[in-house]
Amino acid sequence: MRSKAEIKKLIEDNNVKFIRLEFVDIFGQAKNVATTLNDIDKVLNNEMMFDGSSVDGFARIEESDMFLYPDLDSFTILPWESERGSEAKIICNVYKTDGTPFLGCPRNILIRAIEDAKQLGYSFKIGPECEFFLFNRGEHGEPTTETNDKAGYFDLGHLDNGEKFRRNASLILEDMGFLIEASHHECGDGQHEIDFKYDEALKTADRIMTFRQVIKRLAKEEGLHATFMPKPLYGKHGSGMHINMSLTKNDKNIFFDKTEEDGLSEEAYYFIGGILKYAKDFTSITNPLVNSYKRLVPGYEAPCYIAWSNKNRSPLVRIPASRGEGTRVELRNPDPSANPYLVLASCLKAGTRGIKEKITPPKPIEANIYELTSKEKEEYGITQLPRSLREAIEITEKSEFMKEVLGSHTHGIYVKAKKKEHLDYVMRVTKWEIENYLTSF
Repeated sequence: MRSKAEIKKLIEDNNVKFIRLEFVDIFGQAKNVATTLNDIDKVLNNEMMFDGSSVDGFARIEESDMFLYPDLDSFTILPWESERGSEAKIICNVYKTDGTPFLGCPRNILIRAIEDAKQLGYSFKIGPECEFFLFNRGEHGEPTTETNDKAGYFDLGHLDNGEKFRRNASLILEDMGFLIEASHHECGDGQHEIDFKYDEALKTADRIMTFRQVIKRLAKEEGLHATFMPKPLYGKHGSGMHINMSLTKNDKNIFFDKTEEDGLSEEAYYFIGGILKYAKDFTSITNPLVNSYKRLVPGYEAPCYIAWSNKNRSPLVRIPASRGEGTRVELRNPDPSANPYLVLASCLKAGTRGIKEKITPPKPIEANIYELTSKEKEEYGITQLPRSLREAIEITEKSEFMKEVLGSHTHGIYVKAKKKEHLDYVMRVTKWEIENYLTSF
């Protein structure tokens, strides 16, 4: 971990005048308390306080005082130009006044899951695939749903108006410490993907949050609107955030076994078994919006069914072809609106429980599940993911597993909030209803 002295030297060397202390609420929204250098000792000594009662899912008014404990390794110089000096940010954990971690802080929830896995000797590595849309803005700067290009999957620059944006974003992210592996146009009009190298779970969750901020900020500067909404356009592909997972033990990828024909170890199978067993329990976490379930429909490459495969992309879980240290399990249903800390905590707990309890997965499905009949799916034992936020949150509410992952505080608040969100949605009169019913009845 970086020392306080190292942080102070970085501040001096980079002419930092303003520091943002960042944390995340349970719904994945980044929050921050900003300060000047006058309070740098207070920041580094874990003495910065804020009102937790004002943050969704945090504390009651009578327990509102909370402290921000900065993770010094997360100190990052922000790439925004300023005439009066640079800005930096530090990602923080939330603590209570008695010096104990606040259990409603998503970062603390992931740290707890990582520590549990560490007791088993495991380190959790994650490589995300973050997709997003770029839309034009209207004459008053408001976001529209008009895409800035009509290109398709892997198209070149003469069709792909987002190529320059992705290049600039990739270079800025690299300046911030990311290792960018690839960027390309996705299937949908105005849809893009930038992939960065896998790393430890906590660092990766932090980077997903930073990635969203950078993309949205750069888009705004270029007169565009970037969105991580899962399904902004009817009849088009939605945006996913596939999660590539591996476990290491003594610096070795335990998912690989060269003596097996498919190269997968016994632990890999059990990990898959755990993910499949608890997939429904944590779908409200991986797919947290009403809109998320408009992506999880047949015909647009998003998974609807709980199954796994060594080859095709129709099941929930896929095992990419790489073996050796690249052996990994890809979970395909998460979308980029999800809280990455809670997603990774859920996956890690499900996978390691699979290993501990030796949960054997069903046989892999190499056929295209979308083309199977209902009878064939039943014979294979293939079940479906929840089809709405209401269905998903009702499963989470009853899940003892999710109460363990989230803790009783976060579990209760999350379920209550998502039920309210879904109720608000179903009570709304939509444009579709007006167009189809107003003159007919």
